[in-house]
Amino acid sequence: MARPFRFGVNMVTPASGADWSKRCERAEELGYDVILVPDHLGMVAPFPALVAAAEATGRPRLGTFVLNCGFWNPALLAREVATTDALTEGRLEVGLGAGYVEEEHERAGLAFPPPGERVDRLVRTVDALDGLLGDENHRPRPEQRPRPPLLIGGNGDRVLRLAAERADIVAFTGAKATDQGMTALSPEELDERVAAYRGFAAGRESPAELNILLQLVAVTTDRAAAVRPLLEYLPGMTEADLLKAPLMAAGTVRQIADQLREQRERYGFSYLTVLDPYMEAFGPVIEELGGT
Repeated sequence: MARPFRFGVNMVTPASGADWSKRCERAEELGYDVILVPDHLGMVAPFPALVAAAEATGRPRLGTFVLNCGFWNPALLAREVATTDALTEGRLEVGLGAGYVEEEHERAGLAFPPPGERVDRLVRTVDALDGLLGDENHRPRPEQRPRPPLLIGGNGDRVLRLAAERADIVAFTGAKATDQGMTALSPEELDERVAAYRGFAAGRESPAELNILLQLVAVTTDRAAAVRPLLEYLPGMTEADLLKAPLMAAGTVRQIADQLREQRERYGFSYLTVLDPYMEAFGPVIEELGGT
């Protein structure tokens, strides 16, 4: 039986206090189940933004999407997680990733190690959070015990193996880096990544929730026109490639809803995240998919 849909909005656009509260209130009105905050320089700091979102709303859960483990000392992160979970009355979900933007590390004065070392740090962070937050003597204590739900994001084998072993939610990346820049994964490439994850997760007692971030939402009768401006940012891709890419949602409300149902059937993606510039556009899709 398919897992019911859940909808998240990743708040990538900074705002003042009043504007932030209004946008979070609007997300709740539109039916979003989770208000998310990324972890990039130039965007809002995750934990105070989530506390403010909790104060402005009553129903949505709140999550990091995702924390760059290279920015965080694990013991200090455990303090942030526990405090935020307590202040939001147990609504927090913790998303972690290995980090991928070298320029941000340089601006922060932090080393940007090779991929393997960044994944090593992700593993150590997960171990530390489980150990510290699961310790009854740890102060402060999170509201959710032994810890808030854990999301791990990424597509590489080691990250997917870690997610299969430790995460409650797995966030797949619908794009990859190439020598020419970024490119969207084809449906077949995403099939392979999901199959790899399922192999790693074969021994799980209960399945994790699977997530994907939709990079574009366009409610339109001209799907080709909607994706065409992205071609200059995705070298090597054609219009036809983009129209097939699972991270693109373009078409009428019914077409987008049908696409997302098909992707849930094919890949298992029941937790769908959009970027906040598309928050309003995706609202009618949430209404179309609600309760299914």
